Amino acid sequence: EVQLVESGGGSVQAGGSLRLSCTGSGFTFEIRDMAWYRQAPGNECELVASIGDLIYSTPSVRGRFTISRENAEKTVYLQMSNLKVEDSGVYHCASQAAGTAWPERLPSVLAAQALFADYWGPGTQVTVSS
Repeated sequence: EVQLVESGGGSVQAGGSLRLSCTGSGFTFEIRDMAWYRQAPGNECELVASIGDLIYSTPSVRGRFTISRENAEKTVYLQMSNLKVEDSGVYHCASQAAGTAWPERLPSVLAAQALFADYWGPGTQVTVSS
């Protein structure tokens, strides 16, 4: 059974840091690309960062967020620093076949679940207060 489980979310003040983790099971983690999406209330799901042969991060988080992975642990991380109020939302991890393009935006979590099927985690809440 394929599973992705996120952890590490929480409530922090602006300027603070959090480290999110996503552990995969039931599939060959090391050969798949991984990504983090986030959804703020009422907003679309936005691609935050992805890692495969290349590393990508959306412009609004560059210089503040770092994606990394540890294949031996079957885990992908998102180190978030200098957090801003607008970084608040539910952060989901996703996986897809290596080299597949990541949609930058998806209209809803339902759309993401339809696209990624079991390779979509339930999410972890990040709340940044001013």
